[in-house]
Amino acid sequence: MNAFIDTLEQRLTEMEVKLTFIDDAVQALASADADQSLRIASLERALRDLRGELSSMRIGNADDPHSEPPPPHY
Repeated sequence: MNAFIDTLEQRLTEMEVKLTFIDDAVQALASADADQSLRIASLERALRDLRGELSSMRIGNADDPHSEPPPPHY
């Protein structure tokens, strides 16, 4: 019976070690997920700002085309 208990203790120790590695991996993934979420939010803000700038540039350039000077070949 002593060998049985030793085997169970060994298996339990192996499971605890594996669980520790799994827990570390889950924590690393959670941290990476949080970092990615922040980066995505930052990129979404930058994209929104760029779209706004592009829209205002289009509006600014949509003024009367006759007010622009003629091209140099005229």
